[in-house]
This record gives sequence, structure tokens and C-alpha cells, in this order.
Amino acid sequence: MMFAGLDLGRPLIMGIVNVTPDSFSDGGEAFDAADAIERGLALIADGADIIDVGGESTRHGAEPVAPKTEAARVLPVITALAKAGAVVSIDSRHASVMGEAVQAGAAIINDVSALSFDANALRVAADTGASVILMHMKGTPQTMAGMAEYDDVVAEVCSYLRMRIDVCIAAGIERTRICIDPGFGFAKRMKHNYELLDRLPEIAAIGPTVCAGLSRKFGKTENPKERLDISIDLARRAVSGGARIIRVHDVAATVAGLAEAP
Repeated sequence: MMFAGLDLGRPLIMGIVNVTPDSFSDGGEAFDAADAIERGLALIADGADIIDVGGESTRHGAEPVAPKTEAARVLPVITALAKAGAVVSIDSRHASVMGEAVQAGAAIINDVSALSFDANALRVAADTGASVILMHMKGTPQTMAGMAEYDDVVAEVCSYLRMRIDVCIAAGIERTRICIDPGFGFAKRMKHNYELLDRLPEIAAIGPTVCAGLSRKFGKTENPKERLDISIDLARRAVSGGARIIRVHDVAATVAGLAEAP
């Protein structure tokens, strides 16, 4: 099976480049375009298969960013990394940014709203021919913290993602271009996150392929950068549960950790 031209015969590592001042664990570290490009190239050297570039933080309580501002942040980075041969993903909720990013060389659209936030997103995704990652989230970054209530979180996530897959296919996005993401940490309490992880095979069963973003989200320490060991352990569990794309900040350590997995 392939996704965005990449073979899913082994787990793929998606390295994170946040061109933002306020992302939850690395805001400001790659806010300058030159720093972001350097970080992306370093992640490729560390073993990343995909570089996910975002210009708007979606952490709890983050303020929205205007599409023009977001585009100005990410387009130079995407252009440079694509020219360097990277498979680039644009992490955006805005259709105009998605379209410009694909023109600049992005092969994947990664949308935390599953192409539902912007009324033009489905059309843009269909027309560009890009692959898409559809994530489950209730509400918005501003409201999701108060919406983490579920009778059965896995059943609700699966139902939502099935619906979004059907909507995408009806809009002209082929099933082979679609990946789903259960949205760990997005309108989820810790018990929900662990239930999603424990029952990930149920999510993987609805296909087409699964992306898991667990990096630096779990752990008792308040500093997200000190959560590496548990992030690697959870990445292993996600792969065992059927995830084929693992979205991480710490690429080299995750590549090594997955290689050591039994």
C-alpha cells in the first residue's frame, strides 16, 4: 500500500516543523524561515519520511492566524524543502493556504478539522490531487478543552472519521489518498487518549491508513521536551495497533526506538 508516493510497508516517520511563535512544545524555535528550513533538513537527515510544516498553532487556547499570515510563514519553508526532495505536508485548516502549499510543492494536506473548517477545503483538496490526513477533533482550539465528553470515545471517533471519508470520496478524493488520525489530545481527556491507543486496531480497521500524533503529549513532567521516553513507547504501541504514520518532534530517537522494538 502507498500513501503520497511512499510505501507503507514499514511505519513512516513524519517530522514536525512548526513555523509558529506559540506551539505547545516548540513554539518559536523555528519561527524564522531559515531556521525552519534548517530544522526540516535536519529531520530528513535524522530519518523523517515526511516533513509536516504548520504556520498556525492548534494547541489548547491558541489564537487563530489569518490565512495570509499563515501562508507567509510556511510557503518559503515548503518551497525550499520540496526543492530539496522532501515529501512535505501542509498542516492547515485554511483552503487558500492548502492550495498555495501544494503549488509550492507539498504532497499532503494535514487538517485537524478533517477538511470541515473551511468551506472550500474539500474542493481544493480534490482539485490539487494531494493526499489528505483527516483528524478527529471536537470544536476548535479555542473551545475543544470543554468538549471532551464521550459515551464511547472510540465509537464516536470511528463514526466521525467514516463520515469524513465518505464526504471526501463524494467530493472526488480517492480513498487511496486518505489517511485518518484519531486526534490524540484534541478534545480528549487522558483516559480517552489511552482508550484510543488501546483500541487503535478498531480505528485502523476502518482504514485507509492511520496517522498517530502522540509526541510529547503524555507524561507527568510539565516540560513536554522531557517526555521523550514515553513518546517513543507510545509510538511503538501505536505501530503495534496499526498506525503507519507516526508524527513526532524527535525523529532520530523515534527511528531508533522503533528499530529496537521487538
